[in-house]
Amino acid sequence: SSAPPATAAAAADAAAGGGADEGIAAPTGFWIFAAICAAVMLVFYAMLTWARMEIFRMLMASFFPLAVMIAAVLGSIAFGLATPSEAAAMGAMGGALLALAYRRLNLPVLRESVFLTAKTSAMVCWLFVGSSIFSAAFALLGGQRIIEEWVLSLGLSQLQFLLLAQIIIFLLGWPLEWTEIIVIFMPIFVPLLNTFGIDPLFFGLLVALNLQTAFLSPPVAMSAFYLKGVSPPHVTLNQIFMGMMPFMGIQVIAIFLLYVFPGIGMWLPTVLYR
Repeated sequence: SSAPPATAAAAADAAAGGGADEGIAAPTGFWIFAAICAAVMLVFYAMLTWARMEIFRMLMASFFPLAVMIAAVLGSIAFGLATPSEAAAMGAMGGALLALAYRRLNLPVLRESVFLTAKTSAMVCWLFVGSSIFSAAFALLGGQRIIEEWVLSLGLSQLQFLLLAQIIIFLLGWPLEWTEIIVIFMPIFVPLLNTFGIDPLFFGLLVALNLQTAFLSPPVAMSAFYLKGVSPPHVTLNQIFMGMMPFMGIQVIAIFLLYVFPGIGMWLPTVLYR
């Protein structure tokens, strides 16, 4: 038996509506912003002198290829064109092409790249193994329930819980890398987010900014030691710390602005994944 015409028409409309929802058009503000950026670039090129053009050409030759590769890898993930694994393969191919373009692709470089990749991958995999064992033992022994009951017994508001969590993560960011914090300690906080009505994506953005601030903050400041390792011998740690202070202040302001105006960080994911 065939379906009634009204039912068939409703089903066709629903199918058409579902197909239309699959692709979301970019908002008008996006195209306006793109046009403004293009106009600014044209004005910038028009104002360049020959000397500035040479400096700009050197900058673009050293920075632009790497920036394009990073944008392609992250953009393919953000716009759903590739999975993280596929994007990583594309990034590896882009790195090999860049090394070939700069005439640095040879057997010793390739051997070192493979060794460092295997070393980093093994470290991350063992972190996941350790975090899984830790999380399972922690939950099995009732640790998560004890933490949750202790936090709830404090009678914290949403803001107080966010401050407590961010302070703990900030202090952990001094001695630990971000991978250990995300993989091992974040599972302790995530189950409490629903209790306090906090969006996990918003919490993740706060944690990312917080960890960046912790890496710039004395007394440990891992970023300072990274810079010291590649800086000239006459540059001291004190000079690096003093130079990092303005950037640390910018990070703190960014965290405050993100909390007051969550749309700063939530707008793009909402547009892309709603």
